[in-house]
Amino acid sequence: MLKRVGIRDVAELAGVSISTVSNALNRPGRVSDELVERVRKASEQLGYVPLQAAQQLRVGRSGLLGMTVINIANPFFADMVAGAEDAAAAAGLRILVGNASDDTAKELDHLELFERVQVEGALVSPFGPVAAWQQRLRRRGVPVVLVDAIDDAGTMPSVSLDDVAGGRLAAEHLIATGRRRLAFVGAREEVRQVRERLAGARLAVAAHPGVTLEPIWATTTTTQRGLAFGDEIAARRPEDRPDGIISSNDHLAIGLLHGLIARGVRVPEEVAVVGYDDIEFAAIAEVPLTSVRQPAREMGRAAAEILIARINGAETPDLTNVVYQPELVIRASTA
Repeated sequence: MLKRVGIRDVAELAGVSISTVSNALNRPGRVSDELVERVRKASEQLGYVPLQAAQQLRVGRSGLLGMTVINIANPFFADMVAGAEDAAAAAGLRILVGNASDDTAKELDHLELFERVQVEGALVSPFGPVAAWQQRLRRRGVPVVLVDAIDDAGTMPSVSLDDVAGGRLAAEHLIATGRRRLAFVGAREEVRQVRERLAGARLAVAAHPGVTLEPIWATTTTTQRGLAFGDEIAARRPEDRPDGIISSNDHLAIGLLHGLIARGVRVPEEVAVVGYDDIEFAAIAEVPLTSVRQPAREMGRAAAEILIARINGAETPDLTNVVYQPELVIRASTA
């Protein structure tokens, strides 16, 4: 078994006391330059890295932000994390990312870890019911900002997108291109973003008599699940298929496109498809994908900036709620 190098090993190699090593590494002004150099060389030779926990005790802060996301395999969430990291780096902070992978238990594990390592603040893009943990962090003095979500209780700041408007944009576009049998393909309806996108699509359909909307539910929203949905929809009789599909994210939509095309269904002539998020791959899909764009990186950056301001004691109201508006990017999958 490999032995972890500790401060005692550095002291022995440098020929100094443990307290001298601690001062040389953490408070170099208290010892001579010659001792600082001896300790530095010994540390490098042994590969010694100071424990983060010990540094936290010394300075009274961790220098860490926690961030949970629903599924980082979705490029939307990866871009959101990148935006938050931009803001954190500018403030001299780092982000500990917890990937829920569409699993509430994993999400709660990450929040518990944030509490144990004493993050200075948390960014939460919730998948499941985590309000109790959010409140627990706040009671410990850890500020929380929601990302891609809104606090229904009205007690936490948030950065989100108007998903009702996004769903409505997608459905209105399909209806404007002559589609009358719409389908909404998405994850479980209890996920707020999915529920609101469907609500927006229903508003558009309600305003156009004769247009129908069929919800189709998935347990996951991966490309592979979309591919299977494409196969299932293509297997229907043409008159029983939707002629316009709204997908709750682009991963699912790109899989749908490939499944439909592989079974000989022409896109968009027979079935038009709209995705959601406008990830980078949407523009280079086999049939370039029309998608509802979310400014993911900007949302992550804005949420982190709000959080950092609160950590630093800025007088920001609890109800700082930033809501971005969606944009429809039209490509060949509907045009």
